Amino acid sequence: MKIFYGVQGTGNGHIARARAMCHALKSRGIHADFLFSGRDEKKYFSMEEFGQYQTRRGLTFVSHNGQVSYLKTCLNNNVLNFWQEVSELDLSQYDLVLNDFEPVSAWAAKRQGIPSISISHQNAFRYSVPLKGASWLDKKIIEHFAPAQHRIGLHWYHFDQPILPPIVHTPDKHLGNEDFVLVYLPFENLNDISELLFRFSSQRFVCYHPEIIEDDLVENVQFLPLSFEGFQYHLHRCSGVIANGGFELPSEALTLGKKLLLKPLSGQFEQLSNVATLEDLGLATCMDMLDASILRHWLDEAQAESVNYPNVAEAIVDWLLQGNWGNQTELTTRLWDRVDFPSYVTNI
Repeated sequence: MKIFYGVQGTGNGHIARARAMCHALKSRGIHADFLFSGRDEKKYFSMEEFGQYQTRRGLTFVSHNGQVSYLKTCLNNNVLNFWQEVSELDLSQYDLVLNDFEPVSAWAAKRQGIPSISISHQNAFRYSVPLKGASWLDKKIIEHFAPAQHRIGLHWYHFDQPILPPIVHTPDKHLGNEDFVLVYLPFENLNDISELLFRFSSQRFVCYHPEIIEDDLVENVQFLPLSFEGFQYHLHRCSGVIANGGFELPSEALTLGKKLLLKPLSGQFEQLSNVATLEDLGLATCMDMLDASILRHWLDEAQAESVNYPNVAEAIVDWLLQGNWGNQTELTTRLWDRVDFPSYVTNI
């Protein structure tokens, strides 16, 4: 089976999920060619395992100071260039296109009649799951942004819907909690983040941010440039995580038993829904702004317990090889039967 895999590159979570799928495909002897879109090709990092991957401009959303800017989003996207990229992508040599909310490969597969399967968190919002702040336009984007013949949705809980648990790298061992908090708020202003963290002088923080160019230690905060290996090192050892409301990083943190403080990107319904869902389940604390009072209380909270999710990536690859792509019932039931939530999780 020859697979082409399109991945939305605007967020590192999509890439982390693709990395887990890449490992699972290789473990079954399957080669996939990858395409990433939505980010300047010079801003991808730690991509060696994807081999000779391709990049495209694609379509993306633009944020500013922690909020989606619809004006900048419209000005930044070129629809004519997008359709040219779709037309020029030749998929005729592939048996299957996998897609994680990546529009160029999705529309190219649709136009060329290539079998396609979409695997993404966004697909979960096609079902009856918690939603917050979703407009008519948001729902249309979920429906049409990256079309596919078959779809797999991913979420932290099934909500009695045919969706799967998160795709995460399941750690081989628990490395424990050290006395620092990991901070990753890429959509927030770095000066605003620094001002908040400096107020807690007795607490150590490790902060990754796209604006950071080189390592720097200022007072109680270690500032680090983006690095997959470095970030994973600190994620496995921190006592807690402060992040925006994406899907993949909270999934990894939950698996590792790290407590979560989340600040959703304003105006982005997916992040608003994610944070509301985790807070409702008792798995995270929410702040609508960079709030020192909420951070102070969160720092005093007890350590979290791990949510034990199975190896979803390998299960999906085995399901792909069976070829019955229209039937996900057995896959869904088997995976959720293997999920173990902490006793304090509510509303399940």
